[in-house]
Amino acid sequence: MLRISTAMLLLAAPAACQTSGDPLPQPIEPTEGIILVGYEEFTRIPDSEGQAARPMLMVWESGTGQFFVNDMRGPLHVVSADGVLRPYLDLNEARWDVPVEDSGRERGFQSFAIHPQFAEPGTPGFGKFYTWSDTEDTAPEPDFTPGGGNDTHDTVLLEWTASDPTAVPYDGAAPRSLLRIEQPFGNHNAGHMAFNPLAPPDDDDFGTLYVGVADGGSGGDPLNLAQDLGSIFGKILRIDPLGRNAANGAYGIPADNPFADEPAALGEIFVLGVRNPQRFDWDPANGNLFVADIGQNTVEELSLAWSGANLGWNVWEGSFRYVGREGVGVADPRSDPSMSYPVAEYGHGDPLLTNRAAITGVVAYRHETIPQLEGRLLFADYPSGEIFHVSADDLPDGGEESIRRVLLRDGDASRTFLDLVDRATTSERQERSERTDLRFATGPDGRLFLLNKHDGVIREILP
Repeated sequence: MLRISTAMLLLAAPAACQTSGDPLPQPIEPTEGIILVGYEEFTRIPDSEGQAARPMLMVWESGTGQFFVNDMRGPLHVVSADGVLRPYLDLNEARWDVPVEDSGRERGFQSFAIHPQFAEPGTPGFGKFYTWSDTEDTAPEPDFTPGGGNDTHDTVLLEWTASDPTAVPYDGAAPRSLLRIEQPFGNHNAGHMAFNPLAPPDDDDFGTLYVGVADGGSGGDPLNLAQDLGSIFGKILRIDPLGRNAANGAYGIPADNPFADEPAALGEIFVLGVRNPQRFDWDPANGNLFVADIGQNTVEELSLAWSGANLGWNVWEGSFRYVGREGVGVADPRSDPSMSYPVAEYGHGDPLLTNRAAITGVVAYRHETIPQLEGRLLFADYPSGEIFHVSADDLPDGGEESIRRVLLRDGDASRTFLDLVDRATTSERQERSERTDLRFATGPDGRLFLLNKHDGVIREILP
């Protein structure tokens, strides 16, 4: 099948308003360039509220030598390096007074981050970790409002301080609120949150917290917030959780943030123009920051970001102009040099996908532990469980041309992640799983894991 290039699109689509339901019509190559890996069960998260756990994130904490993994319904667990799981904290405990709003697929305990000085006595970050969650409690005054919508719930960033970082369960006091957001709709509430793991202690980026905030929800960013530098929505923030120079006095705004000196802009903003930044991560080889940003109805995108980068939403969806629910314009792809366009993207109509589409990721794999993945940039479609790879060194320039698949060896068969999850849920719960809600996690020495929201099992990838 002929691949349609950017140049061909420019020639073939003279009308700026011409739209396409699938501007990337050639499917992802289903058989060529497949990387095959093994897997084994690492640990199992217990059911919560009588249903399978809904893990979003697993993080290795090197100082205490253990993983932390959350469940969207409120629990946070610790897991030893060999997979022994223990309960650590539950945000829903009445004494914390921050009940989790976890109705629907997208709301709940969204993310967490552990300060790089968590296990270092005598440092400002000792014992500190941060949670990013949707809450039913809307009584406190929010720090940020959308200026419209339905005021469905709040999303709150909390700081917790453990007295003894090695103690299990959590032995500290009630959390401190850093910032609170009034949500206009029930979806697209928050996003990923992380400290830059590559920043050394003498670097300005050490201890700064990157916080993803989605566009507020509904569909199409109806309040036009993602491009508004005066709005917190549709952004990735960069804050100093131990500072105090923010408007509410509860956190700091780094002086080198791109809009810190612009009176009409929020100084917290690091990246703008995101729709639903479910995952971002840094390439340990060169510091590249990659963002997996979920698309509207047409394109899923994996993009490079940097200080002040604009990923385009809701003017652009991937490489194409967003024109509404009917699709994207195909006349002038990637034509605004001020935008950061995807390094890789795929269309919702690709035959490999099931149950709609939503991108997740992202891991720049730089280890010899799984040699076939070394030097590959990994991302995935989390409903379908399709895992993809492109080169992390020779980054593609958008489109699907360079995207290839990762499959899992299961005996003599090669399977998708959805195949594995579906078989497990059918066997254990007598119900088929039509999606995986896949997330990646990494650990020391090149360890790589797959999380899902349907069978409670965390699986480790093997060579």
